[in-house]
Amino acid sequence: MSKVLVAVKRVIDYNARVRIKADKSGIDFTNVKMSMNPFCEIAVEEALRLKEKKAVDEVVAVSLGPQQVQETLRTALAMGADRAIHVNTESDLEPLAVAKLLAAVARKEQPTLCLLGKQAIDDDCNHTGQMLAGLLNWPQATFASKVEFDKSNNAVKVTREVDGGLETLQCSLPAVITTDLRLNEPRWVAEHCSIAEQCSG
Repeated sequence: MSKVLVAVKRVIDYNARVRIKADKSGIDFTNVKMSMNPFCEIAVEEALRLKEKKAVDEVVAVSLGPQQVQETLRTALAMGADRAIHVNTESDLEPLAVAKLLAAVARKEQPTLCLLGKQAIDDDCNHTGQMLAGLLNWPQATFASKVEFDKSNNAVKVTREVDGGLETLQCSLPAVITTDLRLNEPRWVAEHCSIAEQCSG
């Protein structure tokens, strides 16, 4: 069975006002709305569209962090993901640590494709997808604005945004792809709200 593994990150909502702690040691998260990173939301949507086109059979969301990241996983399930994996840790994870943990999950799950947002809006690192591909020794395509499966050649064709315009790559599968803003517009989660309620019960 072919599957897509989609990494999702919990971040401060892009509409929320960020406050710094009084001692200037970091961000004050008290009563701040958190949500799924917008680029991760695009990755989930693309995985669901691939499933709807019957390019893959299963969409699995994965998130790393404390208990609260389960809210983000519920959002992915509410959008239509089939399963969710929570890697429970209280540590503040840097991109390399995230990539190593995702690589361990990928080795266990054996996905056809790993989809990630190109970056998170909290740290803007844009490292994790590339590091994950390196650790797995898989082909990679970053900043994807279009993704097409070529099942006959066991490959994926990716149009990516570069400084000079657009570039098209063909990667053999399995592969790692990071998503850009123009890839799609994520579906509204409320249409699946009963799933989210079921998950929280």
